[in-house]
Amino acid sequence: MPLRYLLILAVLAPFFQPGGRASAQVVMSGPRTCPGVALTFDLCPVRHPVGYDAALVDDLKTRSIPATFFISGRWAERHEQAVQVLRTVPFFELGTHGEAHAHLPMLDEAGQRQEILRAVSLLQHRFGVAAPLFRPPYGEYDDITVQIVKALKLQFILWDVVSGDPDPALSATEVLERLSRRIRPGSIVVLHANGKGRHTRQIVQALTESILPHKRLRPMTVSALLACRNETR
Repeated sequence: MPLRYLLILAVLAPFFQPGGRASAQVVMSGPRTCPGVALTFDLCPVRHPVGYDAALVDDLKTRSIPATFFISGRWAERHEQAVQVLRTVPFFELGTHGEAHAHLPMLDEAGQRQEILRAVSLLQHRFGVAAPLFRPPYGEYDDITVQIVKALKLQFILWDVVSGDPDPALSATEVLERLSRRIRPGSIVVLHANGKGRHTRQIVQALTESILPHKRLRPMTVSALLACRNETR
């Protein structure tokens, strides 16, 4: 997703996001006492025929970098072999990202439930993957979204650091400078593995080999990050 679009979403956030007790159920980061950072990769459906950054995933596998992938149902249907690869890596975890990458607050309750549940059911029944983590498309949600996610016993995961990796206006250096400034203990970083991330493999290599070690942080899955508590950095 281009950075300029993410910035627009930030401005519109009050219209799409709830306040009070509902928002307390939405996870944006892990414990700030934890010396870890969750690298998360959205797998949104794209029109481009590739839609999967295999080189990035292979690099993560080769270097044993834990990662969490949020998969849309439509993407999974078009990339069954890739899902099979991802599900077999012990330091990867899979969550869902809706069925068709819809704007959830624009749907009624039945529409939202269908958009959320279809991807969960697909991973469970076709691939044998239980995926309790959910990330809403575009990061958009309302009180209805939160209530549905809770009723489905899913965990609502957003992020506190936007990489901007799909933005064609940003160089790898600019993205890395942004990440270096914003990442801190417990951060959840959003990136892309659907081929839309520009320089994502280069960015992740520099992040895991330089920036995180310099900050005395290490990559974790989202679940490991949320379970992490007061550890020595």
